[in-house]
Amino acid sequence: MIVTRFAPSPTGYLHIGGARTALFCWLLARHSGGKMLLRIEDTDQKRNTPTATAQVINDLLWLGIDWDEGPDPADPSKSIGEHGPYLQSQRRDIYDEYLKKLLDAGRAYYCIDTPEEIQVLRQKAQDEKKTFLYPRPGRFPDAEEVAKARAEGRSVTVRFAMPDEDIVVSDVVRGEVKFSIDEISDFIIQKSDGFPTYHFACVVDDELMKVTHVIRGQEHLMNTPGHVALQRALGFRTPTYAHMSVTVSEGGGKLSKRERAKTLLKAIKGQADADLDAIAAAGSLSRDELDSFIAGKISPDQPNISAMAEFLQVHLPEINVIDFFQNGYIPEAMVNFVALLGWSPGDNREIMPVAELIEAFDLNRLNKTNSLFDRQKLASFNTEHLRMVEPDKLLGHFKSYLKVNDSPAADADDATLAQMLKISEGARTLAQIEEKCAFLFADEIEFDPKAVQKVLQKPNAAELLAETRAALAEMESWDEGAIHEAIEQLCAKNEVGMGKIAQPIRVAITGSTISPGIADSLALLGKEKTLKRIDDTLSFLSQSDKS
Repeated sequence: MIVTRFAPSPTGYLHIGGARTALFCWLLARHSGGKMLLRIEDTDQKRNTPTATAQVINDLLWLGIDWDEGPDPADPSKSIGEHGPYLQSQRRDIYDEYLKKLLDAGRAYYCIDTPEEIQVLRQKAQDEKKTFLYPRPGRFPDAEEVAKARAEGRSVTVRFAMPDEDIVVSDVVRGEVKFSIDEISDFIIQKSDGFPTYHFACVVDDELMKVTHVIRGQEHLMNTPGHVALQRALGFRTPTYAHMSVTVSEGGGKLSKRERAKTLLKAIKGQADADLDAIAAAGSLSRDELDSFIAGKISPDQPNISAMAEFLQVHLPEINVIDFFQNGYIPEAMVNFVALLGWSPGDNREIMPVAELIEAFDLNRLNKTNSLFDRQKLASFNTEHLRMVEPDKLLGHFKSYLKVNDSPAADADDATLAQMLKISEGARTLAQIEEKCAFLFADEIEFDPKAVQKVLQKPNAAELLAETRAALAEMESWDEGAIHEAIEQLCAKNEVGMGKIAQPIRVAITGSTISPGIADSLALLGKEKTLKRIDDTLSFLSQSDKS
């Protein structure tokens, strides 16, 4: 049985690259009738962020990616499955057991060099234009030397002794890749704080959790020979590896989760008179923390970055899954689009529901070439899936979107929201639908000066608007059909096109020239509010004429 795993580190929110890894693992497991595991690799205590694990879980579930074994979504500290716990911070006794085996067998050894001593060695290699390889000591430090080093406050780590042979990695995407032993250093498998490194923990867990296929980014390929060497030293299986190609942004660089922080940092540094105390307060940071961020020493948690960007009115690029959720994309479109980043079904299909993706998924169809994260194409996919998703499910997505954004529309009843969706067919995002229908929930209308000049100040516009108001006031039935008929009759009576009547009404009720169809908009707004807004507009125009 095929067993895949997605193993994120909770050092930030779920990046779109991580989502692709999770999706491919999930598609392979579902296609083959196998299992997918979720494992949280939280051994880097310094870089873990408090909100990341919960957000990763929420983002996966929003995408529709579930797991057969892993943390319980209701309480991530608890496990679902027979191979838990699935938080690596809860598995230290397991790692210590296998670490002891390597130490006892002479396949690992304690390293008592100080960071300063290591840096001297790195600098020497750099000066000689050589790749730095840690020089394995002729005799490994014994227990007495290790105890003395710790007593002196030295950072004691454990390194794995690489075998004296080249290593060939067999990869589904890359084929056979040979790594020379002259290029691979003895690497750390236990840090000075007692936690295992990623390299050691993932090898132990993949074995004990019976993982058969490891799908991950191309950047991990260089780690794989060390992992294979560890597997052989411990008598473990070697899973099937598939290292995916890189996804690049429109600018040509790798799509990076650091782009949001970099964009914010650039904005802060670009303001010579920036009120740093106010910015720090907006992001719930101390001034010292903000200074450390500006100096490149730390990166705040994502909510802090978003709050500071909002304060500065800086648009941050969509990088994390939650960014796309908050900006009005729906999960069906995201899954479809992300699935085609470095993979294809082998035919000309692009718009594919998840059932088709599962049926078509084949690991051997992963591409070697880099894939482009084309945001225009994603918007096009979103438009198509907004049409395809069942109305009840789409309504659920819309309500979730409005809630996460604290939209005034979030309190509207289901019938109103469903009608908003219906009359906004062709919208690219849920955000666009909310924006077009925002006038429904506004207490007061703010006129766009350009709309006033372009529409309301045209000859006869006020007169036609007043006549329209009178005709609408006489209507007994207030629905889209009746309103449309009334406007058509006014157009015929005045021998003008629809725009001459509809546009002044639109500006009167919305303040702008943008809304759904005029009859649909009036029907949703209601007769009383419609007439009041037209009255307010006529009053505004009258006062403008006097001034």
